[in-house]
Amino acid sequence: MSFRGLSKPNATSGMGVADQSKNTYHELQRKKTHRYVVFKIDELKNQVVVEKTGNPTESYDDFVASLPDNDCRYAVYDFDFVTSENCQKSKIFFVAWSPSTSRIRAKMLYATSKERFRRELQGIHYEIQATDPTEVDLDILRERAN
Repeated sequence: MSFRGLSKPNATSGMGVADQSKNTYHELQRKKTHRYVVFKIDELKNQVVVEKTGNPTESYDDFVASLPDNDCRYAVYDFDFVTSENCQKSKIFFVAWSPSTSRIRAKMLYATSKERFRRELQGIHYEIQATDPTEVDLDILRERAN
């Protein structure tokens, strides 16, 4: 029995990651030049690309508003908070956004490409899979970060 060829990516999980996506994430992570980054899959390029960035002064509400109501996205959010010991900290959250109103094909495409994309983003602290805004509520981030 031969298993050759099983390691080759199939059409849906073979999404590449654009260099711009990696560079923008590193700017968020290291330089703090963005509060959040929203990524989308560009099916023509077969890559995950940056759709939107939020400047450091934007709020969490701005971030949630940038997620589309009826399409899937990946996003990272740099969450700043103060611990019970009064220490300023920052944690990076990865959000797999897949609203129930999005197309089934989009849900499958994002689900099968997520792990490969996620592995490219070193330094993620927490992951959230969300289908509606209540699942990315700010209280959920606070709870996870503490």
